[in-house]
Amino acid sequence: MRNFDYSPLYRSTVGFDRLFSLLDNVSQPDNASTYPPYNIERTDEDSYRITMAVAGFSQEDLTIEAKQNSLTITAERTEEENSENEVLFRGIAARSFERRFQLADHVEVKNASLENGLLHIDLVREIPEAMKPRKIAIGTKPKQIEAAKTKKAA
Repeated sequence: MRNFDYSPLYRSTVGFDRLFSLLDNVSQPDNASTYPPYNIERTDEDSYRITMAVAGFSQEDLTIEAKQNSLTITAERTEEENSENEVLFRGIAARSFERRFQLADHVEVKNASLENGLLHIDLVREIPEAMKPRKIAIGTKPKQIEAAKTKKAA
């Protein structure tokens, strides 16, 4: 596995400490499971979609929670023992899981849907108007207003 040294970037950036910490954490292998599999795709300039394979789970089994800059998807599966047949091989995972995603600033969850065993979560980045870039006009030096000369009557 490759290790990247981000220290040269710290010298030329201000306020991006959190970004580089996240990059360091991503590059470090963790012992988290890879279940369930998921995709993250960009659907528009400021829109994203997380698609997660959750075969065998119903809407009642799934919980989606967005809190600050974190998105958590949790599934609690209750074992159904009412099957009359003996299971010889279980290839469809039926275990509970919790998957966390770190969201960038101003990213909000807009919609979630479950269709054909796939959980789709739509995200949108909405930057507040006060934080959007604005163009500043360059003007000339303001003219000095001369005080009106008043004639004093003698």
